[in-house]
Amino acid sequence: MDRFQSELQRLYSSPGGGQARAMVVELSRPASWGPLARVWRGVQADLDLPAPAIAVSGSEGYQLWFSLAEPVPEAQAIAFLESLRRRYLADIAAERVSILPAADALVPGAERTPGRWSAFVAPDLAVLFADEPWLDLSPGADAQADLLSRLQGTTPQDWKRALERLGTVDLPAAAQGGAAASPAGSQDAKTFLRAVMNDASIDMHLRIEAAKALLPWS
Repeated sequence: MDRFQSELQRLYSSPGGGQARAMVVELSRPASWGPLARVWRGVQADLDLPAPAIAVSGSEGYQLWFSLAEPVPEAQAIAFLESLRRRYLADIAAERVSILPAADALVPGAERTPGRWSAFVAPDLAVLFADEPWLDLSPGADAQADLLSRLQGTTPQDWKRALERLGTVDLPAAAQGGAAASPAGSQDAKTFLRAVMNDASIDMHLRIEAAKALLPWS
């Protein structure tokens, strides 16, 4: 395993079984760094979370990759990302914002179409990719590993505090405690996802994401 793969494993490995250790927010159609920069800065300044990784998708989007030190239910991860969307991206059309567990995302560092590579990028360079959210050449595994090596996953204590500060995450009690590795916790996550999926008062975008998260239990 090379350094890049080791860093991906450290930050974004997926435990499966309805659990998530990593999450992705993507803004596309068109790519725009300004709004997503609000999220990148806000989670650090307002929620005291570690900086997420920044990536260009290789097609038409910017991404933020969030890492957790310990897994949480996918329902909780999706609800957290939706709360970020409402807090920092409320002025952006919902169909331009994708929120999903990292296990369902395409990992940066690949050639998506000829001459267009996805890649993790440094914060001070992110703005340069607004018109062309890709690299023309392979970013190089060592360079990608160097970027990721500076990042840390969110601890359970910091995660809990962030949920409390957001204040808009409506979760079952078992999921709030982060104990969803148990069968009961998984059942609570499924119940929450189904409730979101079937609630006509919730944004259609979030209902679709909830339906996607339910697929492993189908």
